[in-house]
Amino acid sequence: MADLLPAKTGPTARSPRARLRELLAAPEPLLAPGSYDALSARLIEQAGFDAVYMTGFGSTAGLLGRPDVGLLTGTEMVDNARRIVAAVDRPVIADADTGYGNAINVLRTVAAYEQAGVAGIHLEDQVMPKKCGHMSGKAVIPADEMVGKLRAAVAARRDPDFVLIARTDAAAVHGLDEAIDRAHRYAEAGADALFVEAPTSEADIARVAEELRGVAPLVFNWAEGGRTPPLPLARIRELGFALVIFPIGTLLAATAGIRTLLAQLRTAGTPTEALPGLPSFTEFTDLIGLPGITELEQRFSAR
Repeated sequence: MADLLPAKTGPTARSPRARLRELLAAPEPLLAPGSYDALSARLIEQAGFDAVYMTGFGSTAGLLGRPDVGLLTGTEMVDNARRIVAAVDRPVIADADTGYGNAINVLRTVAAYEQAGVAGIHLEDQVMPKKCGHMSGKAVIPADEMVGKLRAAVAARRDPDFVLIARTDAAAVHGLDEAIDRAHRYAEAGADALFVEAPTSEADIARVAEELRGVAPLVFNWAEGGRTPPLPLARIRELGFALVIFPIGTLLAATAGIRTLLAQLRTAGTPTEALPGLPSFTEFTDLIGLPGITELEQRFSAR
């Protein structure tokens, strides 16, 4: 868990970005549950996962209480990413939507996310304002325009370990052939990993894996309740995906828990009946780092 004091690093210490590249090159798929705020990121870290994924869907729901239809600005997304990065010692992969404009806007977007400390981002080829990849009514920009945006992203990058993931939503708009062709072009433009969004059958997932294997590490979006079939991890591993994101499971679980608590509170007038299923006050303050704060207070108190 990240501390309030910066970690002491030596010349051989690996940065989160270098660590993310190592994990993407490993034989086992990297599992990255979705985080929508600093608390959910801490819980992901405490559960033992090696990376955190900042979900745009969850960020929009958490910050605005609204659907993921391009309502959040780049500044709001970067601010959320900065808080998440500060909360954990794991590489954070962040949704950067369309880059929030044209290729010139992408230059600023990449710089802002890099300054926020994220290990990598994904950029998509949707028309702005975008929509969640598993919603209907999407539209995509021309492939040539997206190639230019990716080239701008590569040029804007200051840390060569910063991971750029190219996402295409073309499968839902123009078919899988177009999506795979775009993925090849995006890799040629400098993308470090490829993300073909929302294939709707296992056969389509397998085709994506077969035709893009070896081109770049591949991302599988295990979108809870989305349009892509929920493959078991063994099959995902067999197909050779390097990164699996689980964007909204934590958000759905939190929603279910809050609903249950509120229903019991509304019925009984107090939360007493719900308390046995919740963390105790002490347990919760421990998991958000109160013991460490107490140590720092003692360390820096006047003597």
